Amino acid sequence: CRVINAYGPTEVTVCASCAPYTAGPVCSIGRPIANTQVYVLDERLEPVPIGVAGELYIGGMGLARGYLNRAGLTAQRFIANPFSNEGARLYRSGDQVRWRRDGNVEFVGRRDAQVKLRGYRIELGEIESALLEQGAIKQAVVIAREDVPGEKRLVGYVVPHADAHAVQTRELRDALARKLPEYMVPAAIVVLEALPLSAHGKVDRKALPAPDLSAHSETSYTPPRTALEQSLCEIWEQVLRIDRVGIHDNFFGLGGDSIQCIRVVSRAREAGIKLNVRQIFTNQTVAELAPLAERLESLADKLEQNGQD
Repeated sequence: CRVINAYGPTEVTVCASCAPYTAGPVCSIGRPIANTQVYVLDERLEPVPIGVAGELYIGGMGLARGYLNRAGLTAQRFIANPFSNEGARLYRSGDQVRWRRDGNVEFVGRRDAQVKLRGYRIELGEIESALLEQGAIKQAVVIAREDVPGEKRLVGYVVPHADAHAVQTRELRDALARKLPEYMVPAAIVVLEALPLSAHGKVDRKALPAPDLSAHSETSYTPPRTALEQSLCEIWEQVLRIDRVGIHDNFFGLGGDSIQCIRVVSRAREAGIKLNVRQIFTNQTVAELAPLAERLESLADKLEQNGQD
């Protein structure tokens, strides 16, 4: 049985590209069919290099004229073709794709699935693709959750293959950290037996469960040994809204981000502990941070004494 994977929105008469199906973590949407052109462009409508994600634009004989009685939407989605001198147009698909070296196009995700987090624009499909590259993972979905108002976090949901060994979420996060920048690594990864589906068979993102971030500190909890470590653990618990933080728990592994770093620094200073955001980024556990805070406090005392002398 030969399986053909066809891609195309209704605006280009349903089909724009196709390719024979090949097994793998990501399925190609192939090459354009006859009398159809596809372009992978950046925000300036310039072609992007091979392997770089961009928005897919489609042109050709199958392109619709626009939306009936929707002039504004037509102007937004059907644009002049910058590569044609004959008045041709392109359709903005809203899909994020990239060229493969073999000339096929690989689907990455929806442009409207982009989120802005900590000042960065993040393509959730990029993270999902990275998760699917892990051999044990069959399905992956990443969303930005805001379970606490004003605190948006990336959360990944994975479904392992039936024959896969127990999936360790910490190992998944470590694998993502080696491939993606820090701001794209989910604060938590939840393992599910199956993804919740809507009546139309699509992933019901609203039904995805909230992660239990406190579970990250349950596996190897080490209690504070000094009053300073106790104070820092309590500050982390307050800022991250976690019941218990051990001295070896990673701040970012517990869901911390740059905004919460600022809150930690503020509360620490109120408690007489002198720290800055950069120090938390370079010393991500209480066990690493406490000795630094002690040295800074000792240095400040010496400087104060020298000033008095």
